[in-house]
Amino acid sequence: MAMYLISTHKKGISSHQLARDIEVTQKTAWFILQKIRTLFSQDDSTALVGDVECDEAYIGGREQNKHEWKKTKGTQGRSTKTKTPVFGMVQRGGKVVVVKCEKTDGATLLPIIEQFIAEGSTIHTDELNSYNGIKADKYTHKVVNHGRKEYVKGGDFTNTIEGFWATLKRMIEGVYHSITSKYLQRYIDEAVYRYNTRKTSGSECFKQMFTKSIGVVDYEIIKNAA
Repeated sequence: MAMYLISTHKKGISSHQLARDIEVTQKTAWFILQKIRTLFSQDDSTALVGDVECDEAYIGGREQNKHEWKKTKGTQGRSTKTKTPVFGMVQRGGKVVVVKCEKTDGATLLPIIEQFIAEGSTIHTDELNSYNGIKADKYTHKVVNHGRKEYVKGGDFTNTIEGFWATLKRMIEGVYHSITSKYLQRYIDEAVYRYNTRKTSGSECFKQMFTKSIGVVDYEIIKNAA
């Protein structure tokens, strides 16, 4: 029943709502949701081709609603004091891949790009220095300079991946409200699955989840999330 409800709620379902719907405790509903989210995990089989947009985002650390004495100083922009960096790649008209990262430097992002983006593709990014190391013999690299208020330059833009970030943040803030870094990748995987199956019917999504669920996911797997 939980898998069916997840497949029919396009923006996700909270553990409190699921608990009411299937008449279990909130703790049990949270555990069920975490077990189901393990079915959404991304793998290396995804190969992005053609025009691919890359961008980084920072999740968490909402400070504006806190009392002044509770706020963490220096958390604006790209700070990781209270935020977790994530890196996303989306093929225009195709799939998205998003991973949680420790940093957003070139040493971290470039191997991920080479892992998921096929050689010969055109990569669209902003002006972040981390992208300067993209290999010219493997990819065509196009840049829009957001610092200069440049957002679209012909066919060069990162609006698609930025649209995904907006959807992810609305899902987290509107449905789940607060997510710890420990479990963030699970929620990212859910958002990625929803994006990648956006043209798939709810019944087909349910069928896919049910097929993937043939196996055992125990408490230790859930508790020891990376």
